Amino acid sequence: MRVEVLFPEICNLSGDGMNIRYLHQCCPELEIVETGLKDRPAFLDGPVDLIYLGSATEKGLELMVEALAPHREALVERIEQGQLMLVTGNALDALGNYVTSDDGWHLDGLGILDTHAEYHMMDRHNSFFLGKFEGMDIVGFKSLFGHTHAAVAEEPLFAVEKGVGRCPGAMVEGFRHNNLLVTYLTGPLLVLNPPFTKWLLRQMGAPDTLAFEAAAMDNYQKRVAEFREPGRDYMY
Repeated sequence: MRVEVLFPEICNLSGDGMNIRYLHQCCPELEIVETGLKDRPAFLDGPVDLIYLGSATEKGLELMVEALAPHREALVERIEQGQLMLVTGNALDALGNYVTSDDGWHLDGLGILDTHAEYHMMDRHNSFFLGKFEGMDIVGFKSLFGHTHAAVAEEPLFAVEKGVGRCPGAMVEGFRHNNLLVTYLTGPLLVLNPPFTKWLLRQMGAPDTLAFEAAAMDNYQKRVAEFREPGRDYMY
């Protein structure tokens, strides 16, 4: 089994890299392929069980788009064929049509998702999130300069119970297209959500036994209960 991590030299903010480290701890036989900005992506030349793309700076988003643009059609083809791909944090915005910012910055994205993002650089958004995915609770955190706006037809990844979805007022978060799973949630999403990690491992064809499973489940259940407390504000 192979996991390809795209551009780890720039896509490493907010603890996102721990997602793959934890997967490897859960399944030591996983082969982790790290593809740099100047490397040819492994998914072009053979089967990859999971492609992972994490958060970056705004300059990192530009480099991400530049590196993936020559392979856009191949990536879209693989997504349509059911390629499993997890995208976290603001890497979502690189897959959309464009990003605008109130400081004049503009980024043309890859146009894989029919979305656009609007950044407000002096009004950073920080919040926690509680939602649902296929009947399981999902917890996580957001720390971003803007929000995404999407065509109605784009299928969501998570339903919102508490927190902010794709944008303020939206009751859905992220995107799911076939096995492309995209969320603004940042940090060690898989560490925080052991049931989701078990589900992801099964999609990869790997055993779903988790590293430190008892501790992970105990902390997860405590966090879900804490986030669900009446009167607890999700902004911080």
